[in-house]
Amino acid sequence: MLFEELGFRYVGPLDGHEFDYLLPTLENVLKLEGPTLLHVLTKKGLGYKPAMNDPVWFHASSPFDLDTGKPKGKSAGPSYSSVAVNTLIQLAQEDPRIVAITAAMCEGTGLNAFEKIFPDRLYDVGIAEQHAVTFAAGMSTQGMRPVIPIYSTFLQRAYDQVIHDVATQNLPVTFCIDRGGLVAQDGTTHHGVFDFAYLRHMPNMVIMAPKDENELQHMVKSCISCDKPAAVRYPRGSGLGVKLDQVPEVLPLGKGELLRQGTDVAIVAIGVTVHLAMTAAERLEQEGISVAVMNARFVKPLDGDLIGTVAKQVKCLLTVEEGSAMGGFGSAVLELLSEEGLTNVPAKCMGLPDWFIEQGPQDLLREKYGLTGDGIYQQAKQLFARVSVGSVLT
Repeated sequence: MLFEELGFRYVGPLDGHEFDYLLPTLENVLKLEGPTLLHVLTKKGLGYKPAMNDPVWFHASSPFDLDTGKPKGKSAGPSYSSVAVNTLIQLAQEDPRIVAITAAMCEGTGLNAFEKIFPDRLYDVGIAEQHAVTFAAGMSTQGMRPVIPIYSTFLQRAYDQVIHDVATQNLPVTFCIDRGGLVAQDGTTHHGVFDFAYLRHMPNMVIMAPKDENELQHMVKSCISCDKPAAVRYPRGSGLGVKLDQVPEVLPLGKGELLRQGTDVAIVAIGVTVHLAMTAAERLEQEGISVAVMNARFVKPLDGDLIGTVAKQVKCLLTVEEGSAMGGFGSAVLELLSEEGLTNVPAKCMGLPDWFIEQGPQDLLREKYGLTGDGIYQQAKQLFARVSVGSVLT
C-alpha cells in the first residue's frame, strides 16, 4: 500500500521471466491513466549457471567462453583499477589515517580487495555519490585521509559537493577517478569524458592522469600526500604491461616530463594518449619531422615552465587527450600559452567532439575519433604542413 498512498497504482509483483504473463500485463498497464508502478522480480543470469554463480562479474563482463563462462584472452597487464587499489592497500598499511569510501561500487572499482584486508576502514554509503563526498570531507576535517574510488560519470552527480564541501575548504580528499575517457560498451551515459573540464576550474583542486599503470601508483601516493583536494584519473581496462616499481613515490607537484626532444612539432599529451603520441612521433621522425613529446602528468597545476620552454623551440604544438576537447586539458594549455604571450605558436587540440559519444568498444571509438597513434600522426603532420606552407608564403 506504500505506493498507493503516494498516488501510484501498484501492479505486481510479477515473475519477470514469465513472458506469457509479463507482456500482456505491460500492454494493459499502458492503457491505464495516471502514474503506475509495475513491480517485476527477476534473477540475474537465470538459466545460465556461470552468470548465476557470479552475477557481479557478469554485470559488465569482458568476452567469455559460452560453455565455461571463463574470460577469453589474456591482458597485457593488470587493470588500472587493481593497480590503484593495490597501491591504496600498500599505503594504508603504512598510514592508519587512510580510509576508503565507495558509493555501492565496491566490486566495480576493485575495493573488495581493500575490504578483505581493512574491513573496518571501508565505508559503503550506497548509491549516494553526493553523500560519499560530503562524508569524506567530514572525515578529513578529523585528520583522516579519505579516498573515494569512483567512476568518472558517477562523480558528476556530486559536482556541487566537490566544490562546496571539499574544494572550498581545501580539504585533503583523494578522488581515484575510474573509467576516465571512453568506456567500452556501457553506453553514452558511462563515458568519462567531462572530468578534466568539470574539475579543473575548481580552486585548490589538483588533477593528474598517468601514462601507464606504473605512473598510476605514484600518482595515488602523490594525491594522498599533497594535503589538498586531489584527483587521479585513469581508464577502464588493462594497463600496458610495464614493470611496476616496488615502492610508489611522490611526484613533484605540477611537473611533467619531456619524453622526446624535437624542433618541428610538440605533442603535449595526457594519460593514455601519451604512448600513442610516442608512436606517432617515431613515425613522423622517419619522415624527417622532428617531434618533441611531453607527458603533461598534471592537468592542474600545469607545468608552465616545461610547456613554455618546449613551445618556444618548435614551429607548432598539438595537445592530445581522451576527453572533451571543449574546456578540457587542451583548453588549459591554450590558456597557459595565452598567459605566457606565446600566441604566435600555432596550436591545435585533439580530443572528443562537442556531442555525446555513442556506445561502442574502446578501440572502435578511438579509431572513429582519431585518438590512435595513426590519428595523432595525421593531425600532427597536417598541422606542421599548414605551418610550413604559411612560412613559405610569408
